[in-house]
Amino acid sequence: MGLLDLNTYTNNRKIVAVIAILISITAWLVELMGAVYVCPYCRVQRTVIGILGIILILPFVYHWMVKYIAIVIGLFGAVVAANQHFMGWKKISAGTFEFNNNVLIDPFLLSGCAMFLITGLVLLIINLEININTPLNH
Repeated sequence: MGLLDLNTYTNNRKIVAVIAILISITAWLVELMGAVYVCPYCRVQRTVIGILGIILILPFVYHWMVKYIAIVIGLFGAVVAANQHFMGWKKISAGTFEFNNNVLIDPFLLSGCAMFLITGLVLLIINLEININTPLNH
């Protein structure tokens, strides 16, 4: 069981799902507490991460229609994250880029992380297959 082994994540999909849901909830709470500014890009990304986490927990995540829905939702979230991230690259090219004073809430870094997380969750959902020797509630 290694961090670079896909089986680690498929075998522990419920843990991955709970982590994704907790990330989504935490990000929403931080905004609702007023600790960060309201950002429609961030709202989409955190919501998509939470929805993909919920999909990953579903017992019927193996169905092709659920995978299709996850792909559509994930692509939407990834495109939004990529657009936000590209705005940072435009600033880098123009020579006007600066990290946020609080690097933990820097939109350039967070949108990059969101792209990786959303893409990883979608690929994990797509990769899941029913193992005939294992019950569906694993």
